[in-house]
Amino acid sequence: MTDVHLEMKPIGFVRSPYQTTAQIPRGLGAKHEAEGVLEIKPELEAGLTDIEGFSHLYVLWAFDRAEGFDLLGAPPSDNRQHGVFATRSPRRPNPIGLTVVELLRRDGTRLHVRGIDMLEGTPILDLKPVLSKVAPDNLRTGWLGEAEQARKTSG
Repeated sequence: MTDVHLEMKPIGFVRSPYQTTAQIPRGLGAKHEAEGVLEIKPELEAGLTDIEGFSHLYVLWAFDRAEGFDLLGAPPSDNRQHGVFATRSPRRPNPIGLTVVELLRRDGTRLHVRGIDMLEGTPILDLKPVLSKVAPDNLRTGWLGEAEQARKTSG
């Protein structure tokens, strides 16, 4: 396989209450309940047609302030090393973030949402409706489930 050059342009930007990463809740049990706005570029408004019918959206976004990457790291919820692809670390070979937000309402090109975990001005790469077909009983959470269980039994 050869290297492929990809060029992505933001479809919009996040309006968030968070100015620094230290303000964003992290770790086990972190609640992402902050409200914000996904401001989509006006020339892309037609792409939002019928989005109001969905309760939740996947937001793909860029970790535009992350520098470099680590293939192994210990997340805040565990002191063991895990591969970057088994974590939500911002220090990734391709600094792409994924967040599920609740769509509260649409106002033209402004999507008012709950569940923001991105910084003010974060570039949005894409939006997709949440259509999970994985039954909760079939969903495995790997090392994170183990860490959550350990936290419950020790706390």
